[in-house]
Amino acid sequence: MKVVAIGGGTGLSTVLRGLKLHVDEVARPAAARPIITRLTAVVTVTDEGGSSGRLRRQFRILPPGDIRNCLVALAEDEKLLTQLFNYRFTNGRGLKGHSLGNLFLTALTHLTSDFGKAVRLSSEVLAIRGEIFPSTLSDVRLRARLRNGRVISGEAQITATKVPIRQLEIVPSRCRPLPETLAAIEAADLITLGPGSLYTSLIPNLLVHGIPEAIARSRAVKAYIGNLMTQPGETRGYTASDHLRSLDNHVGGRLFDYVIVNTRELSPALRRRYAAEHAEPVRNDFGEIRALGVEPVTASLLLEDQVARHDAPRLAGLLLDLAAVQKQRFVLTSS
Repeated sequence: MKVVAIGGGTGLSTVLRGLKLHVDEVARPAAARPIITRLTAVVTVTDEGGSSGRLRRQFRILPPGDIRNCLVALAEDEKLLTQLFNYRFTNGRGLKGHSLGNLFLTALTHLTSDFGKAVRLSSEVLAIRGEIFPSTLSDVRLRARLRNGRVISGEAQITATKVPIRQLEIVPSRCRPLPETLAAIEAADLITLGPGSLYTSLIPNLLVHGIPEAIARSRAVKAYIGNLMTQPGETRGYTASDHLRSLDNHVGGRLFDYVIVNTRELSPALRRRYAAEHAEPVRNDFGEIRALGVEPVTASLLLEDQVARHDAPRLAGLLLDLAAVQKQRFVLTSS
């Protein structure tokens, strides 16, 4: 099975961490689930904050942070690389706050004069179990039109807005993806989007000219992985169907046939902690989801630590089982 996972932030790295267990060279021989022969991550490049934002401004490169997270997630020795690549310098003029992984990608970009090539070389050096493509190599920024008519720019402002977002835009609007990204989407058996920040990690990928069109043409099983929690700025009060509706509105139609939703309840203690930050579990409004032409796929996917996160192995298994069943149905219907 060929899989394309689209997104950004920690959400995409969680999905990749589960899927890499099923890549052909590491999957258990006795595993009942399909083996992944090609795993492709498509990663947003609109981050403007923290170490990534500083490197972007100072060196005029694309932000490396989300790419770094995916490299770590797909690496064979993930524990060591997580410690190494996520190591942040606590002092030193110009170094303080930077992660080693971000500096590594920055150095490779300057050596090769090509961010895309730097990502490919990093993947080879780390022997990752997949391939990673930036959603575009253009230097893009985000701009949002709010429901009160105001226009705000940049990821930081969009994340912090208390006024609902009406429309997200990417500047320049005619940015294009890598040809390899479109080829991977065309060949895919399974395409996933999410989880992650709706307006700053997910939709930006779909605003890159050619990507939504390629997804729409694809005969793959297409699944949106619903968020566990709302976000205080971007999606305060959003239900599962609200997330889907926003995706549809930004691409001019429905792209995803399935939405993966969690059914496990959040513990009272963690619920209170999120409530203090004006966040809450995303409500699964199944009737509205189906009214949008999307089929909900339910499972207990919540893991609790200091935060709510998806159970990566269980999520990956669910996605592969769904794709296998639908692919078999297609074969039977076509024969």
